[in-house]
Amino acid sequence: MGNASGVRSVVTKTASAAAFVTTALLLDSPSGRLGTAPEGDAIVSQTTSDVVRPHQQGQDVFKSMLSEDVDWQPFPALPAPVRLAVIVGHPTEAGPYTIRVKVPRGVKLMPHRHPEDRVYTIMSGVFYIGLGDRFDPDKLQAFPPGSVIVLPGNTAHFHWAKSGDYVAQVTAIGPLGLEYVDSQDDPRGSNH
Repeated sequence: MGNASGVRSVVTKTASAAAFVTTALLLDSPSGRLGTAPEGDAIVSQTTSDVVRPHQQGQDVFKSMLSEDVDWQPFPALPAPVRLAVIVGHPTEAGPYTIRVKVPRGVKLMPHRHPEDRVYTIMSGVFYIGLGDRFDPDKLQAFPPGSVIVLPGNTAHFHWAKSGDYVAQVTAIGPLGLEYVDSQDDPRGSNH
């Protein structure tokens, strides 16, 4: 099979116990759109120029950020020593965003919820997270750097920088929300 610039094809094959998708170049379909392989498998092809999506906010030009350029700021909904940095997007608005949260050793984030689904990637340190409406050190699970955690929206959870500082990167679809299970734990006080 040859190579064609800008052509993307998908071959879908279903087995009795499992389904799997294989990506391959398709050059022999007359329309370049849909074909049938000899075994009867459906083949769908689409050129990348056919799919034009609008850019997400803050993602319309190439940019990069080095660790030393991250702009750490206090965040009113988190304990005073915790810092947050916006990496991509605008967390207060609808749309995708990526933030980093830096928590110093010993700091506890009491049980809280976020309305949005979140994906955490641990950048450094050990990330301790527990699930539930009350802080319970026995429920904490430790995740080393490189770990990825998927947290469904509205899941009560808590954190503790138990063994040292950690940095977690969070990717989600905004707006970002944070509600403490017990309002007495909210650093914003009654101003939220």
